[in-house]
Amino acid sequence: MSQSVTVKLFGIEPERGRWVFVILGMLINLSLGSIYSWSVFVKPLTEYFTQTMGQQVTATDMLLPFSFFLAFYALAMPFAGKYIERYGPRNVTIFGGFLTGLGWLLASFSSSVPMLYVMYGVVGGVGVGIAYGVPISVSARWFPDRRGFTVGLTVLGFGISALVTANLAGYLIGDYGVMNTFRIFGVAVIILTTLLAIPLKFPEVGWRPVGWNPPTPVVGQHLLREFNRSQMLKTSSFYALWACYFIGCLAGLMAISIAKPLGIDVGIETGLATMLVGFFAIFNGGGRPCFGSLTDKFTPRNAAMLSFALIAMASLLMWQVQSVTVYIISFAILWGCLGGWLAIAPTTTGSFFGTGDYPRCYGLVFLAYGAGAIVGPQLAGFIKTSTGSYIGVFPYVLGLAIIGMVIAYTTLKPPLPH
Repeated sequence: MSQSVTVKLFGIEPERGRWVFVILGMLINLSLGSIYSWSVFVKPLTEYFTQTMGQQVTATDMLLPFSFFLAFYALAMPFAGKYIERYGPRNVTIFGGFLTGLGWLLASFSSSVPMLYVMYGVVGGVGVGIAYGVPISVSARWFPDRRGFTVGLTVLGFGISALVTANLAGYLIGDYGVMNTFRIFGVAVIILTTLLAIPLKFPEVGWRPVGWNPPTPVVGQHLLREFNRSQMLKTSSFYALWACYFIGCLAGLMAISIAKPLGIDVGIETGLATMLVGFFAIFNGGGRPCFGSLTDKFTPRNAAMLSFALIAMASLLMWQVQSVTVYIISFAILWGCLGGWLAIAPTTTGSFFGTGDYPRCYGLVFLAYGAGAIVGPQLAGFIKTSTGSYIGVFPYVLGLAIIGMVIAYTTLKPPLPH
């Protein structure tokens, strides 16, 4: 089937109807991305387990559920990829959304912190890992002509989720308590993802946008080539992308996990610190279509190097000057660059390796996100526990950003045709 397809989507022509899938994907990710409001839960959970349950809890303990969630989120993606093709985007999204909501619900009955790791971190994380890649795959298929921009818009919902959920969580925790807030979030995620997933579908085989023709592969140019997962693993481009993604995610996820407590440490009032988590989410969301477009226009290597330069600058500022102004500027940059990598990496995967085996290919690339989820928050928690401050993490992030710039400049290039 070719560009002459006239089947209508949602009662309108495919050229315009396909944008509905981007909007649906954005809203699904908005529901799934409530994990990014985790820093709002840290203090209430600490008080709950120490005062109500009589347990000793450290800063590291309270960041572990966040790390578990993100790690299992990343681990589930490679395994979920093949099922998107087998069962369709609608069914996979509904199942993933149900598991995510179930994780929130089960977490509300946790009687210990380790139980919270399993119920919230494992169950909820696997649920997001199953559902998250589906809207990305749908957008990538419907928009081969504007992949970076539309993938960036699709994952924007995940990035700006904290803008909605952080303030909502703060309000609900104040009125109903932290565990009841977990229950409310769980029910909401199940309902929203189910309803939003119903229209999701892939275009028919051979469909392409009107007037768009796939580029012809030319050795040495940044053009689409088709690799399956096994072929991708044999390229140096995959490992360069994985390493860069890991560094970008480590810096960003560290910033997300400690945003509120570090804000309080530098002198910001608790309520304002909660509001700033939502403010930073704007940058996290905006970084996705912005860096997605930059990846389309200026190559993945240049987009990656710009991201690392910004991460290095923000880390240096935060390390040397601990003020409210520097905190706000630095964390806006770090959140924005994390959002950027969640557009750079999926766009680069499609650009370097094609879309024929995209869910499974990006699933492996996304493991870098999981590694960053483990290392970033745990590094921050360890330094907080051992030194009494989160500031010591920033020299490490600065060094890693410089390493990332070197990797991107030397090796982040399209693979040669196989």
